[in-house]
Amino acid sequence: MTELTRALPPLSLYVHLPWCVKKCPYCDFNSHALEAGADGKPCLDAWVEKQYVQALLADLDFDLLAFPEMAERPLISVFFGGGTPSLMSPQGYQVFFAGLKSRLQLVGDCEITLEANPGTVEQARFSGYREAGINRLSMGVQSFADKQLKALGRIHNGQEAVAAVASARKAGFDNFNLDLMHGLPEQTPNLALADIQQALDLQPTHLSWYQLTLEPNTSFYSHPPKLPEEDTLAAIQDVGSALIQQAGFIHYEVSAFALAGKQARHNLNYWSFGDYLGIGAGAHGKLSRFNPAGDLVIERRWKTRQPQAYLSRLIEGRDFLAGTEVLTPDELPIEFMMNALRLAQGVKAESYPLRTGLDLADLQSQIQALKQRDLWTTDAGRIACSALGWRWLNTVLEQFIKI
Repeated sequence: MTELTRALPPLSLYVHLPWCVKKCPYCDFNSHALEAGADGKPCLDAWVEKQYVQALLADLDFDLLAFPEMAERPLISVFFGGGTPSLMSPQGYQVFFAGLKSRLQLVGDCEITLEANPGTVEQARFSGYREAGINRLSMGVQSFADKQLKALGRIHNGQEAVAAVASARKAGFDNFNLDLMHGLPEQTPNLALADIQQALDLQPTHLSWYQLTLEPNTSFYSHPPKLPEEDTLAAIQDVGSALIQQAGFIHYEVSAFALAGKQARHNLNYWSFGDYLGIGAGAHGKLSRFNPAGDLVIERRWKTRQPQAYLSRLIEGRDFLAGTEVLTPDELPIEFMMNALRLAQGVKAESYPLRTGLDLADLQSQIQALKQRDLWTTDAGRIACSALGWRWLNTVLEQFIKI
């Protein structure tokens, strides 16, 4: 490994699978409902799956052509997100991993996560995913209460979510995240706590727990459901966070809790301003390189969003890029802080010059202003909010926006 690549941040891979059984009314991700098959049930056509896997590998090839030094940088994590990645067959993942490993190195303990919908998986599929090389699951449960699940447009019920976790365990998955929302339509603090307790009873290693928000370009945004009042939302946040931590989970990121040593490595790399390749319809990536003058250049890349348009690029032999952007020195401080300050402990101070190529001393006036308001850590060796600052994170971040 060269000096150049050794100075670059860790590298991850994000893979986007854009299809789902149905579009949830709160979802603003790049996801597209499948059409029904011959049996009347939505399914991912075998030919489309085969084509998509080929497209993913071709997409990766174009990225490696643009950034050939990536071949020297091993992947520390792989994350399959969506959409619903558990709609793709284990065989599809086996073919993908064979192609991936012929192109890039993976560290020996590479974290490989698959997002799974409890309504789309069964025992045989979980076993197949494990055999393909996936070693971590993120289960999109959202709630265990049937009334709230129905309001969210989910295709599973509470019992199916519990059964899916049991099937995953039986298949050998002992490292998994449960994705839970709170602030749901007609949800009381007691119902929110019941969701958390049920999740804890299933003994996950990680919990993602976050408030439902009404995002533009969603059905909920156009036709808002009745959500809990602000006081109720605040009560849910406080008592829920306390309950999760009482169970031994570390609140290490704004909406993430983990048992010791089980923090999501893939997400930690995002939040630490690491690099990541993004392949698949609508996927985003962030990659660093040194220009001939030795300056660090950080580029964001994103791929064409529509699945059919994405597959057409494969047939036409074209690259899959929809756009690129090189981050300017004025943009980098807020880009870095928006990620790093999500972590309860922040990051080491030395990370800022290493990951941005900028001098932290240039931000001392902003940091001093935050310290005077008790919103910044007293640890000179770290970039982090104080406990108070973490609760008022948006206020802290405003200091780093270039006017």
